[in-house]
Amino acid sequence: MAVAEVHVWRLLRPLATTLASRTHYELAGRLWDSGGRSAAIRKPAKRSLACAPAADTGFGAVPPLPTRRVVVTGMGLVTPLGVGVAETWRRLLAGECGLRQLQQEDLPESQRSALSSLPCRVAGLVPEEQFQEAVRRLGLAEESRRSSRFMLLALLAAEEALADARWGPGAAVTISSGAQEGRGASGTSSGGGSGIGNGGWSDAAARRTGVVVGNGMSCTTEVAEAGALVCGGKQRRVSPFFVPRILPNMAAGAISIRYGLQGPNQAPSTACATGGHALGDAFRIIQRGEAEVMVAGASEACVDAISFTGFSRLKALSTRYNDNPTQASRPFDADRDGFVMGEGAGVLVLEELGHARARGATIYGEVRGYGLSGDGHHVTHPHPDGAGALLCMRRALVGSGVGLDDLAYINAHATSTPAGDAIEQAAIRQLLLKPLHRNGGEAERSAAQAGTEAGAGPGSGLSAAQDSELGPEARRRLAGVAVSSTKGATGHLLGAAGAVEAAFALLAIKHRRAPPTLNLARPDPALLPGLVGMGGIGGGGAVELPANQRVAALSNSFGFGGTNTSLLLTSV
Repeated sequence: MAVAEVHVWRLLRPLATTLASRTHYELAGRLWDSGGRSAAIRKPAKRSLACAPAADTGFGAVPPLPTRRVVVTGMGLVTPLGVGVAETWRRLLAGECGLRQLQQEDLPESQRSALSSLPCRVAGLVPEEQFQEAVRRLGLAEESRRSSRFMLLALLAAEEALADARWGPGAAVTISSGAQEGRGASGTSSGGGSGIGNGGWSDAAARRTGVVVGNGMSCTTEVAEAGALVCGGKQRRVSPFFVPRILPNMAAGAISIRYGLQGPNQAPSTACATGGHALGDAFRIIQRGEAEVMVAGASEACVDAISFTGFSRLKALSTRYNDNPTQASRPFDADRDGFVMGEGAGVLVLEELGHARARGATIYGEVRGYGLSGDGHHVTHPHPDGAGALLCMRRALVGSGVGLDDLAYINAHATSTPAGDAIEQAAIRQLLLKPLHRNGGEAERSAAQAGTEAGAGPGSGLSAAQDSELGPEARRRLAGVAVSSTKGATGHLLGAAGAVEAAFALLAIKHRRAPPTLNLARPDPALLPGLVGMGGIGGGGAVELPANQRVAALSNSFGFGGTNTSLLLTSV
């Protein structure tokens, strides 16, 4: 390169870098308004001057990252309502409850004597007969001897999700024999169809399929029992599988090993936000072009005396309904007194849109946005103004191309705790009262500022008089979004909650039916005065969503340590 050319290149390179980056983000921002076509952002970016070899020192500009559309093509659920998507969804829409009294046989043998002294004796457990039958069908008997329960729950959900997506090696085995109400037309759980799918399976496909399956706090029993053996001088009785059984990443590892998946592999552990973070991280991995398909979700299995004692010491669990277990979890209700712990797993198959369409996959919906935030406030209590919850919901919307007018449903994190439900409801109210521009043109404002507007905080006076001062547009928006918490039916699945509830939100979009909030007999007057008017908040059955071509939903998950996440899911 001539000296003059080098001089010109040095002058032009900063401008070229700026233009390349600006073009990339403008394309991403215009995606929704362009009719949802993915071609504009799936085409490889032309090599710009910013990527040309530099004649001077340094590596030059970093090329802009690709932005690809990500859809959900398969799902698997193992919950207190049943094993399998169809059974779980059927019972959820019917207003049935999966909670029951805790029995001695539900606890490890070494802990059974503690049952009568537990302040909370209600739990959401996976039906044991269905669980054992699914383990038998999948040939996991040998695996169960060296695996923790949370690993087995994840394997069952992953098998159903991969079979539903028709993706993976070998034959897909059904984990349940239920009907297909919860499925797309191509669901395969009623027969032993091929897991290969229309796209074909190969070593290259395995390398482009990854796993992000997390776990919150399982294995407390394994640790306690091993500790007792060690302290009693019986180290040789500790299982050689002790360490693999307690590692949080072993569910992701077991899925990867079983199916030979060699793509990105990780396992978030962020308390009750784990499932949401797992799905969001998988979304980003595909969006950046690091994989074509991701198996993502979370599992949890810590229904034991140790976990019950720990949460009871925090005064987080319900204690008033031990004799009426199906009434114990009552999100948003004035008589709520704490959450009910449950176990389960939710796994989704996320896939790049073009890849899914090329192989003819059935699509449940699209992952459109992923918002994260931290409260920066307290180890267990959410920010009193709902600042973190509001911020993560807004971040899920910003830059997504989705406006509040498209939002039809919010699956709330609401766990049935007195403070947490009120704070989240206040944050949702503030979100709906302050619209974002469709392409995220409104800059994010500070959480403190957001919390002071329109009575956002629970201490701001959410009174009927204040509500009567709202204009017609604000009233329409508040009444037009269905909001519900499905934890009244499942209990709080801790780390697995976000993944299971994201599946519920996707099913709500696909079938245009939002599941109800159970046990909402007496809406708390400290919450929104227009509570019942907000579609899905009500003690009745499922709520019909608008039959629009375009429907969006948010799924919220918040965890101890002040970690918050919100997933924006839409129709395609």
